[in-house]
Amino acid sequence: MTIEGAVWKFGDNVDTDVIIPAPYLVTADSEELGKHCMEGVDPAFSEKVGPGDIIVAGKNFGCGSSREHAPMAIKGAGISCVVAESFARIFYRNAFNMGLAIFEAPGVSEGIRTGDRISVNPHTGEITDHTNGRHFSAKAIPPFMQGLIKAGGLMPYVLKQKQEQDRA
Repeated sequence: MTIEGAVWKFGDNVDTDVIIPAPYLVTADSEELGKHCMEGVDPAFSEKVGPGDIIVAGKNFGCGSSREHAPMAIKGAGISCVVAESFARIFYRNAFNMGLAIFEAPGVSEGIRTGDRISVNPHTGEITDHTNGRHFSAKAIPPFMQGLIKAGGLMPYVLKQKQEQDRA
C-alpha cells in the first residue's frame, strides 16, 4: 500500500505544544483534537488540510512533552503520515502507539515544498515527489510496526492479538 497526498511543510523542532496546544488536552477525541492541530504555527491549518495529506518536516519533529495527543491530533486532522528528517524519540513511540505512520528521511525537508504531491512506500521507504520528480529514501517501517499502524495503534493491535488467541 502506497501513501499519497499533498504536502504541508514545517521546519525543525516542531514541538508538541505547537502540534496540539495545551488548552485542548482536556479531550482524547482525535477528531476534536484534529480541529486544533498545528494551531500554534498555523491557526487555519485544520481548515486547509485535506484527508490523506502529508506533513513533511525538518529535524526533531515532535519534541517537547510526551503527550499522546500530538499524534492523535495529526490523525484527527486527516493527515495520513509524517515524513521528517528526524523525530523526537517519545513522539516516535507515541506515533506508532496511536497508529500514525511516520518516516525518517534525510534530506527530505530540503527537497519538498508545501503543495507538492508525494507518495511514500512504507515497505521500501521510497518517497517520490510527483511535483518535481525527486526521490528520497526513508527507513522502511518494520513489519511489526506496520501491524501497529494497520490495527490503528498499540491497543487495537493487542486486543486483536488477544481475540485471535482466544479463538485458537
